[in-house]
Amino acid sequence: RALHTPPGDASGLSSPPRVAPPPNTMAALGSALSTQLRAPSAQWKAKAKRATKARCAVRAASTENKIEDVAAAVDPKALLPEGLYCESNYKAIRRPTRTVTVGDVKLGSEHPIVRQTMTTSDTRDVEATVAEVIKCADAGAEMVRITVQGMQEAKACVEIKKTLLERGYTTPLIADIHFAPKVAMTVAECFDKIRVNPGNFADGRKKFEDILYETDEEYEAEILEIEKIFTPLVLKCKERGVAMRIGTNHGSLSARTLSRFGDTPAGMVESAFEFARICRKHDYHNFVFSMKASNPLVMVQAYRLLAHEMYKLGWDYPLHLGVTEAGEGEDGRMKSSIGIGALLLDGLGDTIRVSLTEASHLEMEPCTRLRDLGMKACADAIGVDKFDEVGRDFKSFERRESDLPMQKEDDPIDMRNILHRDGSVLSAVTPAQLASEDPFYRDLGAKLAVGMPLRDIATSDSIFLREIPAADDEKANRSIRRLQEIGVGVVAPVAALAATPIDNAVAAVPAKEAKGDMAMPKGAVRWAVVFDGTESAEEIKSALELEPVMALIETAPETSRLHASRRVFTELNKLGSKTPVIHHMVFPADEVKDAVVIQSGAQAGGLLCDGLGDGVMIEQPGAELEYLRRTSFGLLQGSRMRNTKTEYVSCPSCGRTLFDLQEVTAAISERTGHLPGVAIAVMGCIVNGPGEMADADFGYVGGAPGKIDLYVGKEVVKRGIDNETACDELIQLIKDNGRWVDKEVEEEAVAA
Repeated sequence: RALHTPPGDASGLSSPPRVAPPPNTMAALGSALSTQLRAPSAQWKAKAKRATKARCAVRAASTENKIEDVAAAVDPKALLPEGLYCESNYKAIRRPTRTVTVGDVKLGSEHPIVRQTMTTSDTRDVEATVAEVIKCADAGAEMVRITVQGMQEAKACVEIKKTLLERGYTTPLIADIHFAPKVAMTVAECFDKIRVNPGNFADGRKKFEDILYETDEEYEAEILEIEKIFTPLVLKCKERGVAMRIGTNHGSLSARTLSRFGDTPAGMVESAFEFARICRKHDYHNFVFSMKASNPLVMVQAYRLLAHEMYKLGWDYPLHLGVTEAGEGEDGRMKSSIGIGALLLDGLGDTIRVSLTEASHLEMEPCTRLRDLGMKACADAIGVDKFDEVGRDFKSFERRESDLPMQKEDDPIDMRNILHRDGSVLSAVTPAQLASEDPFYRDLGAKLAVGMPLRDIATSDSIFLREIPAADDEKANRSIRRLQEIGVGVVAPVAALAATPIDNAVAAVPAKEAKGDMAMPKGAVRWAVVFDGTESAEEIKSALELEPVMALIETAPETSRLHASRRVFTELNKLGSKTPVIHHMVFPADEVKDAVVIQSGAQAGGLLCDGLGDGVMIEQPGAELEYLRRTSFGLLQGSRMRNTKTEYVSCPSCGRTLFDLQEVTAAISERTGHLPGVAIAVMGCIVNGPGEMADADFGYVGGAPGKIDLYVGKEVVKRGIDNETACDELIQLIKDNGRWVDKEVEEEAVAA
């Protein structure tokens, strides 16, 4: 199949009128704050109304069609056509791309996935920036991006490049450009790649205004102005062999794009395509695309839509993957793993950056793990036999419908809370852990009151026992009873329960062994079925005859969880089953923590991003129970399912940052980390505009050296606050808006 299309070609297809995005898409994807779908806001409705006024698409710099059906939704019951946004929905096959050259590095499907990062030092400090680039390169970075916000920085870039070459480092350097076309022209003389943001490249005023474009003529006039400003850079890069990234950010779409599309994935794609058409008009093709967002669901949908539209147009440009402003530590790694990993396992992505609020060289370890995951998946062509997928719409998020457990009249205990409506966490535990009592309750996320466990916001919903305590193990059996009394479920393999019964347990039976008339073990009150992903359609149907309260997917060794689970969900959808599904991931005892986060985020997160799954269980022999539980809840929150702690949208820092981002983020987290459902953006500057606050309730933003601006949503409410008092002011702002609660002080345990 030929993917290359000559410059200036037309697809020959008619361009349909613009249509407003489905409200449920915006509700599910546009906010990090809610675990429930929201109704569209008044602001969104106003944008949609303006979009309706714009009757049809306006052609830009070339004769090529704009993207088609950008907000159209596939019938959820329709088959998912092969190659709709990737080469295969049942096997990891890398998307074929052209090769883009960045210095001495090659990007594209014929080459290994390239790792990159970005410096945090002041670009004007040549020696500090050179030292940071060297440290990143030694840690594995194959390209390094540097912020270039003005002419002083551009002049420093000449010295940075020269010094690195003198020290034997040929690592390609990328200039990060916002608002500054003239600066881009200057730095293109010495750097290997230019990153432009379509949302603000031509906006030298930094006004961030909402503008109503009443007519197509007004809309087209601005496109022509963009072409006038952008074309010199295109010609310069073409002449010098410099690469380019057309990098759209969800939080910094232009007023023109927002007026027609809203802040949607479709708007992100169209924004990038406007710039790409100008490149193609001048026969310049040495560029890549990116579609970044701090919300992994938005990010995944935007990249898929981008790939889908490129397939339709015959374009083959490589993809740079990243979740922007992912934050720090385990949460930042989890968000990146969900977004980047989900795409890599579908064969999408040619270069990646893991954006963390940490020292830049520390990004390389998770970046390398994700690179290896994607490369191995495609090299081994992991997957399952071909099948016709049903029930997944890649353009519009919708969580699969499932039924929570119902209470029966003869149930001795309450069974309604063994799963949670917003996503469940199951924890695998041992008899020894059960017998430790108070430490075990704490590790399970329970509060303690006079020695008794009480459910808290992040208490595991059920426990899973591979080994059942002996009948004479008084402490372990007492823990089981106490957990059941507070609504925590107890799940165990059917064979183990047959040997050692537990009252009111859920018996888990392998789907291949399940029969509708099989006898339930003594004491058990519900069934669970366990799929390994290799079952036939008939075996899945037979297992569901047990009317299980849940299904666990614990994939067989060497089986691709992503693809096998898609097939299981297809069969469940065909049968109309609403059985809740838990992704059960088992890791070897010697697996390191970072690997557990990366693998679980990519494997299960890639399914949860499609609304496929109702919870997770991460099992690892010998690992800390508290860590595995925390990671599980982090996976659910990163997948926009269940909020159990404060959400942080935190930029990774760069030369523009106006305060010590790592130190401030840690201080804010320490004082506000107990506010589930609240999202706080911590930004070193406002370079990308207030749209960066789209996923946050409150914003803490560097406004000037030593000064902080505070936001509620996208609106600045306090300016120029001293650094020393800004955190206190932020907390007061949260209180003033009715979102603050005091930290609970746990009672000291007293022997029961």
